[in-house]
Amino acid sequence: MGQRFTIGKIANLAGTSIQTIRYYERCRLLPPNGRTESGYRLYTEEAVQKLRFIKNAQSLGFSLAEIARLLRLRVGSPAQCGKTMARVKARLKVVQGKISGLRAIERTLRLLIRTCAARGTSSSCPILENFEIKDRRI
Repeated sequence: MGQRFTIGKIANLAGTSIQTIRYYERCRLLPPNGRTESGYRLYTEEAVQKLRFIKNAQSLGFSLAEIARLLRLRVGSPAQCGKTMARVKARLKVVQGKISGLRAIERTLRLLIRTCAARGTSSSCPILENFEIKDRRI
């Protein structure tokens, strides 16, 4: 059997916190590989790889539910690559939608700044007035 690490050690190796590991354990993403006689959780080197996998997938916007599905594909056959690609393409579409939305917000904010700058001094702020418009669409 390979080397086994305490929760503190794998947290350090993976660059995460013990609380995060406990949370992933509750979510069934990272069960311990056993316990010491005194009840301390023990993990293998694979747990460190899994932690890195989870953190990297999260940084790309995947939810924990999506990550759980990706982890199941990770241990599958090479034929799983197509399913993985489909999930990554779906994530890309979500990201592209968010970028589009953020660009619309950027355009609106720039317009509000120009409106305010063009008005100079006044008794009311055009930006604040704009926020009061009913059914405002970006």
